[in-house]
Amino acid sequence: MSKEKLVVIGNGMAGIKCVDEIIKLAPEKFQITVIGNEPHPNYNRILLSKVLQGDSDIESIVINDWAWYDERGIHLFTGETVTQIHSEAQYVTTLSGIRIDFDYLIIATGSSAFIPPIAGVHKSGVISFRNIEDCQTMIKYAKKYKKAAVIGGGLLGLEAARGLLNLGMETDVIHNAPYLMNRQLDRKAAEMLRKELEEQGMRFWLSKETESITGLNRAKGIRFTNGSSLEADLIVISVGIRPNIELAKKSGIETNRAIVVDDYMRTSMPNVYAVGECAEHRGVAYGLVAPLYEQGKVLASIICGEESEPYKGSVPYAQLKVSGVEVFSVGNINKEEADTAIQLYDGIRGTYKKVTMIDGKVRGAILFGDTAEGTSLLGLVKRGASISELTAPSSAADSGGLDEAAANMPDRETVCACNAVNKSAIMCAVIEDGLQTTEQVRDCTKASSSCGGCRPMVAAVVQYALRHGKEALAATAPPVCGCTDVSHEMLKASIAAHSYSNMNEVKTALGWKSISGCSICTSAIDYYSALYHSEAAKQNYSNSTDESCNDLSVGVHPDKEARIDAKFDSRLLGRELQSYYDGLPFPSPVRAAVTSSLRNPAGVLVHDIGITGAPAGWEIYAGGHSELPVKQGQLVGIAESDNDAVMLSVSCLQLYRERADYGEPLWKWIEREGIVEIREMLFDGDYRMDLVDRAEASAITKKNEERLGESICGNC
Repeated sequence: MSKEKLVVIGNGMAGIKCVDEIIKLAPEKFQITVIGNEPHPNYNRILLSKVLQGDSDIESIVINDWAWYDERGIHLFTGETVTQIHSEAQYVTTLSGIRIDFDYLIIATGSSAFIPPIAGVHKSGVISFRNIEDCQTMIKYAKKYKKAAVIGGGLLGLEAARGLLNLGMETDVIHNAPYLMNRQLDRKAAEMLRKELEEQGMRFWLSKETESITGLNRAKGIRFTNGSSLEADLIVISVGIRPNIELAKKSGIETNRAIVVDDYMRTSMPNVYAVGECAEHRGVAYGLVAPLYEQGKVLASIICGEESEPYKGSVPYAQLKVSGVEVFSVGNINKEEADTAIQLYDGIRGTYKKVTMIDGKVRGAILFGDTAEGTSLLGLVKRGASISELTAPSSAADSGGLDEAAANMPDRETVCACNAVNKSAIMCAVIEDGLQTTEQVRDCTKASSSCGGCRPMVAAVVQYALRHGKEALAATAPPVCGCTDVSHEMLKASIAAHSYSNMNEVKTALGWKSISGCSICTSAIDYYSALYHSEAAKQNYSNSTDESCNDLSVGVHPDKEARIDAKFDSRLLGRELQSYYDGLPFPSPVRAAVTSSLRNPAGVLVHDIGITGAPAGWEIYAGGHSELPVKQGQLVGIAESDNDAVMLSVSCLQLYRERADYGEPLWKWIEREGIVEIREMLFDGDYRMDLVDRAEASAITKKNEERLGESICGNC
């Protein structure tokens, strides 16, 4: 069977991440061609500033070397530019006249430095800071000249300026705003940053507008609109980026600021997709690693014909990569839109923390001097968590800094946002796989391999795991059973990250005391394997879990005072809820009850899920328990229609399936998680629909497996 032709225009981080995910999902499905206009294999553009600062070299920032492409059968064109996309005939042509046919096309052309219309900007000695060639040019200039100026006091401009200082150049930074990083910081944090960078040797010209670049044939300096001037031999432009959309635009693909895509990264042309900085999703074009990688995973699933959650957008965050300076910013910190929830300044320690809120939800944060809380605050902002979830107002430094933060961090807390690596995955890599260094963990899990901002926290978690070993597992959470010291969260993380061939391999890898195990751990491994790798679990594991025991049963209570309104049908609602989870396992048996009566018949509210009639529609309760200790369910939410009630119930049950420990009853899970946090997650419309989508995907997979089984039996 011939392979389908996949062409990727762009050899950058977003496009190749997508290719990597495609190969993982369907290694034999596509004949892949990658076309890049730079003469290099895929490298980490984010770490170019580290090369200038002397912390890395060019070779160390290469993500995929030449051999990587060869080993995967990828046909790579470097130093080549695509000039036209012929969508109807499905081929592209390049500047050198090469024609390449495709069945699927991914545009991953990235972005270029924005060059403002300043007189003299094209003179020799004026460059941008965007690729390896720019980096090499700056290094070359530093050997001959001594005075440099950077136009732009944002994230990239400051990183470039620090690199120029490292190269021995006198460095001035020109910024048109009254304070540095004005899109990510408030005045207080920016002032602390300015003082720190001035101590390192930078000079700043704030609230300055550049009128022209002086000099005849090459740059000699900068003239400002107020008549003042500055001498400079090298001028670096770093005032933003512009998505590369010219190819798409002239090929007839819909564009705005970037290439317009939907939630599945599809462009306006059939079988043509866009990903990365050149893509615009819901009016936003992202320039950060984490969103681009998230887009790549979604697109890989779609192209491979797999079920996929839609891409719903990302929360922007920034972390300055300048040696000796810790700066972190996330979300909305605009004082005109968000209120201040916490603001702390420690002049002795040189730290600053600010958390913003909108309508009682955490919406943004700034950290300076100590960024240990960055990952946890990012998680709160992503979830739109209640402000009540914020810890007591003290910095992580007050309780031991990064080391203490690593010890206290929950298992499922994300450490590396770019690659979605949580604490459990890092702990597993150290304790289970025997890794010893941050570099080894980076290569294994990808944690800190992209922007590098999380590296201090990754290192802290690695050291914590090395110091405490298996004690760390027990200290983090109780073990699954007496056969092991591994917690449920660690077991989940390990199964999710590895494709174990059988149950004994899981137990051996995690150091089970007895390979035979017991009914508790055997059932737990079966359940988690089915949750993360349903087909593999079906074929390779013991399937000791009795799915008929840990399933969902829905009872419909007779309504003595039935409601006449046809919109409120308890029997139909019960059948709909049952259909979503028919045959799917749960951590513990789930019993649901439905009644359209307004009087809450006895027993309904002591079920795991209780759905009762209400004047406005339905009330959904969760966490009831009819045996000792008897507990009445807590209100999750109110739904106006049958469908809304089903969706809210399904999302609540799916959240329970994904986050509870095996054997943990629903009522205990709610007490552990907290009904407030559960409500917050379920009231997030996008997240709620993601849960419903995953429930539907699990149901489809289950039915397909059953049909396959019937087909096999029928042919026996």
